[in-house]
Amino acid sequence: MKAMILAAGVGSRMHPLTRTLPKPLVPIVNRPVMEHIVRLLRKHGFTDIIVNVHYLGDQIMSYFGDGRRLGVNISYSVEDQLWGDAGSVKRCEDFFGDETFLVIGGDDLADIDLTRLVENHRQKKALASIALSLVDDPSEYGIVLINEEGRITKFLEKPKGEVIFSNTANTGVYVFEPEALELIPRNVFYQLGKNFFPQMLAQSRPIYGYLTASYWMDVGNLAMYQQAHIDALAGRAQIEFPVPEVRKYVWIGDNVEIEPSAKIGYPVVIGDNVKIESGAEVLENTVIGPNCSVASGAVIRESIVWEGAQIMAGTRLEHCVVGKGCRVQSNAAIFDGVIVDLSNANGI
Repeated sequence: MKAMILAAGVGSRMHPLTRTLPKPLVPIVNRPVMEHIVRLLRKHGFTDIIVNVHYLGDQIMSYFGDGRRLGVNISYSVEDQLWGDAGSVKRCEDFFGDETFLVIGGDDLADIDLTRLVENHRQKKALASIALSLVDDPSEYGIVLINEEGRITKFLEKPKGEVIFSNTANTGVYVFEPEALELIPRNVFYQLGKNFFPQMLAQSRPIYGYLTASYWMDVGNLAMYQQAHIDALAGRAQIEFPVPEVRKYVWIGDNVEIEPSAKIGYPVVIGDNVKIESGAEVLENTVIGPNCSVASGAVIRESIVWEGAQIMAGTRLEHCVVGKGCRVQSNAAIFDGVIVDLSNANGI
C-alpha cells in the first residue's frame, strides 16, 4: 500500500530546537521521530511512501534518501511554499493513483495498528477515515462526534471554551479513497481540518472514525517532546530503540565507556561511543545521544542530550534538552532549559 508522510512544516512551536533542524528529524530516543513513523508504516505493509518537504527539506531527503536502508521506497514532493495538509495531499494525486492510501504526520510518535485502521475503513465503505484518540485537552486538536456506527457527525478544528463538545481527538492519521481528492481544489492552500472535513460533512460524504487506545503523541512542542521520551522509556509507546536493553530499563549502545564510580539510574538510554566519567550520574528518564561525553561529577536527570554534546565537570541538568554538539560549561546548574548552539561556537 501507499502512504504519505507530512513533513513540510516549520515547527515553530519547537523553537529553538528546530531553528537548524526540521521537526521530523528531532530525535526520540536517539532516532528521528519520522524514522519511527517510517518503521511503523513498513511494519504494516506500507512500503511505497511519499514525503512532502519544505522547511529544511534537504536535511530530510539527505537522511532518508530513497528509503532502501529502512526497507521502503521513498519519493519526495518538494514544495516551494506551504500548501496546507490537504493541498499537499492533492499535489501527490498522481502518486496515489486509484489505490486506497494513508496519510500520517512526520512529527507524530505512534504505535497505532494501521492494518486494523485500513480494515475498518474498508468495512465501513468510507471515503475518508480518521484515527481517533481520547485526550485531556481537546483545544489543541480537531475534535469529533461519532454515531453508534462510527460515522463522524460533527468535526471542529481546535475548539475553544464552551464550544468544546468532545474529548475525542483527530490524531492526524487518515485513510482516503482516491475519489476524496476530487473535493480538494488544485494549487490552493487547503487544510484537512478547517476546510476538507467540514466540506465533506456538509455534503454528507461518508467519513468514519476509528477510536484507538494505542499510543499517539503529537510531538508539537517542548513539553510534548519531553513527555514522548518519558512515555517511550516507560514502555507506553511501543517503539524500537536503536540500542539494546542490557538490563531492565537500561539501554546502552556500542563502544560506551562508563567509569566504575559513575552511577547509571533507570530508565536510561545511552547511545554509541559515549564516555561517562568517574563520579558522574545519569539518572532516571534521561537519554544520552551518540558521541557524547559526561564529565566527572556531572548529574543529569530527566533530560535529553543530543548527539555530540559535552557535559562538563560538576554540571547539573534537570528537565533539560541539550542540542547537538553543545558544550555545557563546568559547574552550571540548569533546570527546565533548552540549550542549543546556533553559531557552532564551543560554549553556551
